Amino acid sequence: MLEEKNDNLQQADGNLTTDSIESIQDDSTIVETTPVTETSEPEITDSEADIAAVTTEEKVADTTPLIENQNQKALNSINDSNAEESEDETLKERHQIPMQDYDTLSMEALVDELDTLVSTEKVMSIKEHVEEIKKAFLAKYNHFIEEKKEEYHTENPDTTEDFQYHSPLKTKFDQIYSHFRDNRNTHFKSLQTNLKTNLENRLAIVEELKELINPQENIKDTLKHFNELRERWKNAGPIPKDKYNHVWNNYHFHVENFYDYLHLDREARDLDFKHNLEQKQKIVARVQELINEADVNKAFRELQDLHRIWKEDIGPVSRENRDLIWNQFSELTKQMHDKREVLFEKLRGTELENLETKKGIIADIEVLATVKVNAHSQWLQQIEKVETLRTAFFSAGKVPSEVNEQTWAAFKLAVRNFNSFKNSFYKDIKKEQNENLSKKNALVAKAQELQESTDFAVTTPIMKRIQDEWKQIGHVPRKYSDKIWKEFKDACNHYFDKLKEHKDEDSAEEIAAFDNKKLYLETLRAYELTGDHKTDLDAIKLHIETWKNFGKVPFPRRHIEGKFNKILDALFDKLSLSKKDTDMIRFANRMDSLSENNDSRKLENEKIFIMRKIEEVRNEIIQLENNIQFFTNTRNAKKENSIVLEVRKNIAIHKESLETWQEKLKQLRNLK
Repeated sequence: MLEEKNDNLQQADGNLTTDSIESIQDDSTIVETTPVTETSEPEITDSEADIAAVTTEEKVADTTPLIENQNQKALNSINDSNAEESEDETLKERHQIPMQDYDTLSMEALVDELDTLVSTEKVMSIKEHVEEIKKAFLAKYNHFIEEKKEEYHTENPDTTEDFQYHSPLKTKFDQIYSHFRDNRNTHFKSLQTNLKTNLENRLAIVEELKELINPQENIKDTLKHFNELRERWKNAGPIPKDKYNHVWNNYHFHVENFYDYLHLDREARDLDFKHNLEQKQKIVARVQELINEADVNKAFRELQDLHRIWKEDIGPVSRENRDLIWNQFSELTKQMHDKREVLFEKLRGTELENLETKKGIIADIEVLATVKVNAHSQWLQQIEKVETLRTAFFSAGKVPSEVNEQTWAAFKLAVRNFNSFKNSFYKDIKKEQNENLSKKNALVAKAQELQESTDFAVTTPIMKRIQDEWKQIGHVPRKYSDKIWKEFKDACNHYFDKLKEHKDEDSAEEIAAFDNKKLYLETLRAYELTGDHKTDLDAIKLHIETWKNFGKVPFPRRHIEGKFNKILDALFDKLSLSKKDTDMIRFANRMDSLSENNDSRKLENEKIFIMRKIEEVRNEIIQLENNIQFFTNTRNAKKENSIVLEVRKNIAIHKESLETWQEKLKQLRNLK
């Protein structure tokens, strides 16, 4: 029963030859002259495998090419994916990460998406995503830089300096991508070592399988050895994808050869054949269900897994069932592949629609590049239209890959032409702005010349006329605007302050207030603190209130206010108030003084100054918090070094400063 020499096992597999198997060795692997297994599996006909199939049945020889021609594309698609995933199992997870249309995302969104993928996913599971993000980001960034460069040269036509632009967003992108690249290189280095070792182990197993065909050995020992080899094969690990199909074909051939050529116990062999057939029939049944699955990509992914199970986990079936079951499986695979191709065609149709949309957008931008307008406000409207079209272009979705570069180039050219057309307008008005600058510089010089004048009757009308002329002159180049306005405003304010001083200097009430404050100052110099913090603070506040009640003094004698403030400073120092409390009391005292003098201009200037300081401090806090965020995203985020601690300290200082400025603004707004 264990051994039947004349059971015609060589006929159990219609495509197996009875010819001898010649082993061929090369530098990388052992290549077997193996006949075709499972009738028409595509990997065993791969030219790289050097497998010579010799058939003794004319009918099989005639039908095999036909089946291969019908199903080859579908089978190759699956085999290639399985070979790639067999090399690196982390690739299997790439299907769980949806591939977005990254062209539709902004640069900021692309950087955020890249950061999320690199920090949370396995490196090889996201490699395609990362490359798509990189391509989309660099395309947008390079276009952005081109526009900034063109704007720079338009605004500075005579400059000899090279254009430079620093983008924190680009810096962040480069840092994240560099981190991904380092992880990928580390992964590859580790992977290559394992692949080489695993390949050597699998080739050694194949060699041992070849030696099993020995009629002189005990069948039980042979079966035990065979099962051990199968278990070792199962746990041998991934191998290089370019060796995958060939090595598996050799292994399968020798497994089938073991079943078909070695005179095994027919009952044990048939039970194994039956079990394998049942498993393959279940796979065929499952594929029939997948044909009706609505999610084609999900179904195809499962089909890919079923092919791997068929090939890697399930052994051979009897010769009479081998062709039939494989043909059923390959035919269903072809149907699934055809269904997937229909989906791809539908997606291509969508891409063609996107292409037409983008062509229309490009045409609209080209039209805007020919519409001439003659006012800045009108150009702002044109620019807004182009920005809307740009957004629509980036949101339109993918176009066919073969025209992607061409479409992108056409878009960039259209935008560039519009910008050139726009810049030509601003070049013309730049000349006018330079003329306005010359006129305003002349007014600044005149105001500075008159600011010290004491002939108020003659000078005042001239200064007012200069101010009116300033209002009539148009814009100047932006980089000079703030500077020239400050110079003009300071000269005018200086003159009108002197004028106000002149008007108020003879006020008897103010002279009386000065005399009272002078006497009070002498009394205050001799004042000593009691040592009780609350009592002393209340006393100082009472001195401040008494001082205010004396009223304002003549402008030339306002130096007495400084003397009073110095005495207050000394008292505050002895009182050991916090810096904030001291600052707030001094501020309140100064603002009340301005309010009592009805100096609305200085109060307004103070309000503007404080609002600017609040904005500056807020921006500084935001920048420092961004810096903290950068450090916490690094590998050593858990170890806060001295730089991080210093940044945190600066944030706390700035937040305290912000509270002080906000309190000052609140007090200023509450003044009557």
